[in-house]
Amino acid sequence: MGFGGISIWQLLIILAVVLLIFGSGKLKSLGSDLGAGLKGFKKAVQEDEKEEDKQD
Repeated sequence: MGFGGISIWQLLIILAVVLLIFGSGKLKSLGSDLGAGLKGFKKAVQEDEKEEDKQD
């Protein structure tokens, strides 16, 4: 068993289909955009925690 009842083979097939639909260039830009978004989210959470600590 893999993730939530999905085997590793099913994940590989899904990945292959997504790669065929979107292409490697689109996935690369999507991945970099997602990474930048997560980085910004982490930074905002850390800044919010710092402001809460200063108020206490």
